[in-house]
Amino acid sequence: MMNVWSKLLTALRGGANEVGEALVDGQALRILEQEIRDADTQLHKSKEALAQIMAKHMLATEREKNSTAKIEELEHYALKALASGDETLATELAEKIASLEIRMPETQAQTASLGSSAAQLRKAITMAQDRLQTLKQQMDSVKTTESVQTAQLAVTQSCGAPKASLQVAAQSLDRIKLKQAELGAKIEATDQLAELSNPDAALENKLMAAGIVPSKPSAASVLTRLRARPHTEA
Repeated sequence: MMNVWSKLLTALRGGANEVGEALVDGQALRILEQEIRDADTQLHKSKEALAQIMAKHMLATEREKNSTAKIEELEHYALKALASGDETLATELAEKIASLEIRMPETQAQTASLGSSAAQLRKAITMAQDRLQTLKQQMDSVKTTESVQTAQLAVTQSCGAPKASLQVAAQSLDRIKLKQAELGAKIEATDQLAELSNPDAALENKLMAAGIVPSKPSAASVLTRLRARPHTEA
């Protein structure tokens, strides 16, 4: 008895585990779908952030180019002022050049930082896109397999009922055939018993069937005989 209860409890635990696993799997798929949607949303925000950083980097790069070009222009003017002996103008131009050069390292650092941030974010977005695409493909594969298996199960179940019905019909047909065979045998046995009870009539029937003894006249035999006569005009 203990073995029976032990096996029963084990079976119940196994069934509970299967139900629990099915619930967990179903919940896991829903959670995963939500995670994919959240990742899509975050990826879209990351792309927007990348676009802003790239725009800032472009502006910083442009400012750096303009500052470099301005310094070169002012240096050209300062050289001309020195060549003409205009120390005051040359000094004023030198002060502007120095002011631009002082801010240049900050501008260059900002440009480099924005460029580095854009490159890192672009790399992270690319990796996230690849992972997300792989995850979507796996999710689609799981859903497709589940749909196919569900359809196969439905077809299998739907095909099982007709097979059972056909089997029942075949069994009924066999029973009908058996009853018909039994009835035929019963009729034949009855005829045989009738022949045994009246042997003279049975023998006469056999002689008439063989054409040895003429059969009794009947309307059909008379018509046959009349039709066989040659027709004469009255």
